[in-house]
Amino acid sequence: MTQRVVIIDYGSGNLRSAAKSFERAASDSSVPIDLRVTAAAQDVAAADRIVLPGVGAFAACYNGLSAIPGMIEALEEAVIERARPFLGICVGMQLMAISSAEQGNHPGLGWIAGNVVAIEAADGDRPELQSNELPGRRRVPHMGWNELEILSAGHPLLAGLGDGASVYFVHSYQFRAHDRSDVLATASYGDHITALICHNNMAGTQFHPEKSQSVGLRMITNFLNWRP
Repeated sequence: MTQRVVIIDYGSGNLRSAAKSFERAASDSSVPIDLRVTAAAQDVAAADRIVLPGVGAFAACYNGLSAIPGMIEALEEAVIERARPFLGICVGMQLMAISSAEQGNHPGLGWIAGNVVAIEAADGDRPELQSNELPGRRRVPHMGWNELEILSAGHPLLAGLGDGASVYFVHSYQFRAHDRSDVLATASYGDHITALICHNNMAGTQFHPEKSQSVGLRMITNFLNWRP
């Protein structure tokens, strides 16, 4: 059965690369999808699976999403009431939090208990390393490839993936979940950066699966096959 998959266009996100990655993952895994990149709330309400990308500042992304007539309501209906599988990418993941401390204090969708906080520039495991000249300095933004550390082996979203799988990050803030069981994977970057979260039918990647080559394609395939 063909799945209706929507990628939400609200003016923030790598829409072209995300769409191409979903098309390729679906084709390679023989999963039939009807993919739409859309800013229409009615498309979201009718979708079988929903993808929310996000690039930029939290408040700007939230404001862009809420500026689309009926979009927040359509998301609440599809994701919360009808439990459609949802994937947030980067800031799209962070928007599920209660709030973000980026450039002030801003409310999020409040779907997953947690807050978005800044990545501290000094190394979290070795706070004495405060200078750019010292080894071990943790630079912000966190940009580049990092290996995943799996916390929930066996979860369907992680099928075929394990510790050491490399994914691509670009961010200065991270999701701090209140319930540790909502965190499926982390990445070591001074301390443990949240990489993948999941609560019921809602999942989010801090990394960019559309930029993470074969590992990212496997993650997308897992999402398309996921039956939460």
